[in-house]
Amino acid sequence: MAIPSQTIEQIAAANDIVEVIGSYFPLKRAGANFKALCPFHQEKTPSFHVSPQRQTFHCFGCGVGGSVFRFVMDYEHIDFPSAVRKLAARVGIPVIEERGPSGAEDRQHETRRTLLQLHGEAAAWFHENLIKKEFAEPARKYLKQRGITAEIAKRWHLGYAPDEWDAFGSWAREHGYETRDLIASGLVKTKDDAERVADETSNAKRTSYDRFRGRIMFPICNDIGEVIAFSGRLLKDEEGTAKYLNSPETPLFRKGNVLFGLHKTKRALIEANCAVVCEGQLDLIALYEAGIANVVAPQGTAFTESQARVLKRFVDEVVLCFDADAAGQKAAERSLEALLQKDRAWFNAFAYQLTVRIAEMPVGEDPDSLIRREGKEAFEKRVAEAPEFFDYWIVRSAEQTDLTSMTAKMQVARQMAVAISYTRDPFLRGELISKVSSRLGVSMSDFETLLPKPQRERAETIKAASAPIAPAPRHDIAMLCLLALRDEEARDFLREQNWPEVLGQVPDAEILVRILESGLRPSDAASLNAFMATLSSADEALVSSWLLEKVPPNAGTMVEKWWLGIRQAVLRRQLDVAKNRIKLPQLSAGDVVNLQKQILDLQAQLHELSQPAGAADS
Repeated sequence: MAIPSQTIEQIAAANDIVEVIGSYFPLKRAGANFKALCPFHQEKTPSFHVSPQRQTFHCFGCGVGGSVFRFVMDYEHIDFPSAVRKLAARVGIPVIEERGPSGAEDRQHETRRTLLQLHGEAAAWFHENLIKKEFAEPARKYLKQRGITAEIAKRWHLGYAPDEWDAFGSWAREHGYETRDLIASGLVKTKDDAERVADETSNAKRTSYDRFRGRIMFPICNDIGEVIAFSGRLLKDEEGTAKYLNSPETPLFRKGNVLFGLHKTKRALIEANCAVVCEGQLDLIALYEAGIANVVAPQGTAFTESQARVLKRFVDEVVLCFDADAAGQKAAERSLEALLQKDRAWFNAFAYQLTVRIAEMPVGEDPDSLIRREGKEAFEKRVAEAPEFFDYWIVRSAEQTDLTSMTAKMQVARQMAVAISYTRDPFLRGELISKVSSRLGVSMSDFETLLPKPQRERAETIKAASAPIAPAPRHDIAMLCLLALRDEEARDFLREQNWPEVLGQVPDAEILVRILESGLRPSDAASLNAFMATLSSADEALVSSWLLEKVPPNAGTMVEKWWLGIRQAVLRRQLDVAKNRIKLPQLSAGDVVNLQKQILDLQAQLHELSQPAGAADS
């Protein structure tokens, strides 16, 4: 499925870039444009420019720039289709995607659309139950005891699932959903022979029943705020029953890839450059509502590699903040194991950039209870003083190991040696070796013999992990790009020339070819935005910088001059190649004659181009 270019252009026309960016942070007028401190890098003097005329932005400090779609993509850390849909929703434009050639892709897209709609409507139904229904009074009382007011419940769209076998399923079927959709969503389960469900109201056999019953419902959203799953919490702990129950994995939901609350907290993550990772939804909500907004929660107890990779898009530091009980400690250990996985191509580059620290909670406390008891400042102090996870791991491993046993000592030493071998910084690696050897009572030289050799050169890994940066085209091509983008007559002149053949022989001309191939209209900002949406981020930044430059007053003369120079350069290069080829030995007489004709023809063309306009006719 693809979004039609006409729709993209319509959405661009309806979203004024000054209003869109101004909804994220203040802009100040500077002549015809607007300026601000760049949100994509640290600076003291504003170099971030927004052009209302061209509907583009560009930072002359870090070089980022592009259309309104590019801004939303980079600022919100979302892909292009998500940015288009977000901006479309902002102005009320429906996005109807074109069908592709594959029937399987169509079915997959339709399934996803149906499941997203079902989850959104289910969240609204659960929420209405919690807010309005009498049977949800125990849930409201429980949330109130946990510090969750009605306003907070509304902000997080919390809900309640009735303690009935088929309350949700019946409601959903009445609203047009088929049983297969309900089962695919995970909101409804099927009964098999091993799972007989007692029917309290009749003896009729039931083929499906609600997965969530008698639970407070937490909608789980993707990073653009679409509901993709649920987590349900019991009001009272029951022996043999899980306190929390999550949706199963579906086409929308992969538990290990999703972080609860990310759609609300990602801006705070970017600004703080640090993520506080806590265990549960109530912990996260308590911290967020207390003013600590750079927080996320995994869907389960352990922090996975996939979730770590997601967070690396937003932050350089993670603080794991788990409960002080045995389950919390186990979760911390499993999270460390995920972060210390070896033999993974991504890990070397990832671990080099992400700092992980551990904030332990006092015995009997969790983040929710602690922040309500001690307040925001005390909690922030605990997070700020949290030790790096190597320090935490060294101390904890030593405490849990019988260091009088040589076997136990060597086992923990080997584990730590493997982990330390993945630390890039030589100074930090040396510090860790010193700490471990001192704590375990092993000499540094003996401990260093346990360090495995790196499997690949660090510099190669860093280079491979770095995103390529497209170089700017040479000056004459850049000038033609500027003129083709900004001046209608200049663009028309270039399109009348034999530009495909000429530019096919010019290095660095790909971006100019894209401009001339497109149907963009230089005087139409929406058309420019739609064209820029087809470019890579590097090319889009180049175009955004050209759009902010002044057009020469004599654009017609300038475009002819630069085009003439390129044509002459191409002819000279062809002439040099022909002259070199005719010197080759063992050419046939026919080859020599053909090359001589080619040389004469190229010389004549160059002579004609070098004559002043009208001289050839006189």
